[in-house]
Amino acid sequence: VQLQASGGGLVQSGGSLRLSCRASVSIRSINAMSWYRQAPGKTRELVATIHSDGSRTYADSVKGRFTVSSDNAKNTVYLQSQSLKPEDTAVYYCHADLLTTFGDRYIGWGQGTQVTVSS
Repeated sequence: VQLQASGGGLVQSGGSLRLSCRASVSIRSINAMSWYRQAPGKTRELVATIHSDGSRTYADSVKGRFTVSSDNAKNTVYLQSQSLKPEDTAVYYCHADLLTTFGDRYIGWGQGTQVTVSS
């Protein structure tokens, strides 16, 4: 199983981006799928999680600006970010804990996608 993250880029402060994380297998259900980020010189931090019951949790720093969602039919989780700030600049990683349609549990990371917000 691979997780392919995409959608990063360079955006001005106040702008928006939508990150995508697509699994290479069909998803039966999600236990949890999360987005993390790591800025230069900092530890990786949890940004947002979508849970098995559909509930969502967010870091305080992104509440009201970021939205995590999933589309199981497309095997994809999204992170819609808006009102971006320079401090959102980081490499963003997706993390999955899911069941495939084969009934296998997968836990793993996608590769990062760089988000750079200019002031």
